[in-house]
Amino acid sequence: MSTKKDKIDELIKETLSQEEAAFYDELEEQSLMGKMGEVYKGKLGWLAIIMNVVHLLFFIVFVFSIVQFMGTDEITAIIRWASLGFLCLIAMGMLKLYVWMQMDKNDILRELKRLELQLASYLSKSQP
Repeated sequence: MSTKKDKIDELIKETLSQEEAAFYDELEEQSLMGKMGEVYKGKLGWLAIIMNVVHLLFFIVFVFSIVQFMGTDEITAIIRWASLGFLCLIAMGMLKLYVWMQMDKNDILRELKRLELQLASYLSKSQP
């Protein structure tokens, strides 16, 4: 499978100008850490930073609720601390889900740019 992809990529690069080929190379698949970095560089990077701070606060509250849960003997207090812990876990999961959705959105946008570049290259080569 990768050999077919490599052949297609080479055919595309042959038809592109040097500037277009350099842009095409920038659109390559990124590592997980690269994708995480892109979340913080976009237009909503400030929101991702705030969400990380909120995520950290939820984690601190979660650890505190676990400590309190272990240190109490009353049933009502146990239920309250356990409920708070579960709510913190749910909130942390939702915040992580947002970041993963942003990473997926960036991947889709990258593939759309590649497709757009391929289409533009094809149209410029087919016109006399």
